[in-house]
Amino acid sequence: MHIVIVEDDPRIRDFLQRGLAAEGHQVQSFSEGQPALVHLVQAARDGMAASPPVVILDRLLPDIGGLEVCRNLRTAGVTYPILMLTALDSIEDRVTGLEAGADDYLVKPFAFEELLARLGAISRRHAGHASAEQRIVSVGDLVLDRDQRSVTRAGQRIDLTPKELAILELLMSAPGKLFSRERILASVWGAHEDPLTNVVNVYIRRLRRKLDDGHAEASLITTQRGFGYRLEA
Repeated sequence: MHIVIVEDDPRIRDFLQRGLAAEGHQVQSFSEGQPALVHLVQAARDGMAASPPVVILDRLLPDIGGLEVCRNLRTAGVTYPILMLTALDSIEDRVTGLEAGADDYLVKPFAFEELLARLGAISRRHAGHASAEQRIVSVGDLVLDRDQRSVTRAGQRIDLTPKELAILELLMSAPGKLFSRERILASVWGAHEDPLTNVVNVYIRRLRRKLDDGHAEASLITTQRGFGYRLEA
């Protein structure tokens, strides 16, 4: 993803920039709201929609507040997905942020895995106009049709539960990339699932068994013990 960070705290901004860049994302950052607002509006007008950014927007900024930035972007017709990141955690604060035009609202302090999962979720929601090529995902002889919610391997249909399909779609989104157990848990089950549960391990075993049934070669899903799982042909 192309991610624009608007955050005045240098420690948080640096943490986000380094962490997201390490995940392979293209990252820009701003410490004030007005320069970020000007940049994003201009980017939308210049046709950056071919690679639309996801915006991480702090609510409390030194010049203009995140709410004002958000409202001005929506008034200007900028539809980039926005994740509002703030220490203000009351229900009223959350509602106000969402009503200003934010797509999601994450309270500080936050878990980085949850941040990644939420960024991925709002990015996928905004990718609803993806081309047919993006709707069909393949890794080797494994094919996922996002429209039909169907999976085949070597032309043979594989029946998956919704959770198994969600895990597979996440793994197929970046073949060869290592996904931590925490990342899968947050993406598929949500941020409030007990981090000590072994549900990811159970579902990975079930998914691996279904994908590899009748195929003698090595499993498509491999485990890097202590780190996570990856899928590759």
